[in-house]
Amino acid sequence: MYEEITKNKWKSFFLVFLFFIFVIVIGYLCGIIFQWGYFAVVMAVIIAIIMTLVSYYSGDKIVLSTSKARLAKTQEFPFYVHSVEGLAIAAGIPKPTAYVIDSEAMNAFATGKDPKSASVCVTTGLLKKLSREELEGVIAHELSHVKNYDIRIMMLAAVLVGILVILSDVMFRNMLWSSSSNNGRKGVHPVVMVIGLALIILSPFIANIIKLAISRKREFLADANGALLTRYPKGLADALRKISHDHNEMKSASNATAHLFISNPFKKGFTSNLFSTHPPIEERIKRLEKM
Repeated sequence: MYEEITKNKWKSFFLVFLFFIFVIVIGYLCGIIFQWGYFAVVMAVIIAIIMTLVSYYSGDKIVLSTSKARLAKTQEFPFYVHSVEGLAIAAGIPKPTAYVIDSEAMNAFATGKDPKSASVCVTTGLLKKLSREELEGVIAHELSHVKNYDIRIMMLAAVLVGILVILSDVMFRNMLWSSSSNNGRKGVHPVVMVIGLALIILSPFIANIIKLAISRKREFLADANGALLTRYPKGLADALRKISHDHNEMKSASNATAHLFISNPFKKGFTSNLFSTHPPIEERIKRLEKM
């Protein structure tokens, strides 16, 4: 457990470092292509620093806001709120703040930079359709992400990946506008132009590959630790089975936050499975049933 926590802390550092390098490279190429000089690199570094600080200190608020989550009141969701508190005590971590998303889709996620500032969020659809044992299994899974510090790297990935997508879109539009104007870019080598354009266009795909690299293994680990926490693997297995049969799509989810959820929040299909940040639910259920 402690080894996994240490690994996740190093992964968080590496993710931020990778983000810095990627933004600086894009800034450098844009400086050459648009003839902005080193000003583009300086601006890229400033943007990277600001966005990294924002994602670290306010990333959880951004994720909750974009997901349209609201605070779960004890009067409205007594079992859910009390389960979060009880299982947090059993896990030996501070009680996370409980949130809900008004959606018929069945899903859940956890976020925050550390266990002290963590939040757990579930959909109202999940609360309606799961039994108490199944709901406890899902909550225990999310609390395992909290205890393992998965939430930090997941939150950083969500915000930084979102920023990369926005930056690449802005750069691409700028390039299209600039190419249609009469201001030619004399002295810019065609190879540099092609590389720069390719990097800008491929940024969202590169961001998804980063998410894939950090997401799949941690889901299996959170399943196992969650099952150990409740001492009832069948609860989480049954919950995952119900979630896999749910065809409601999370309208408030985005490509940047998809990896946070316990299950792929988008409609199932070949493309979504190919680029899914989650391992197949069937495989997760099989592993839980063997415990």
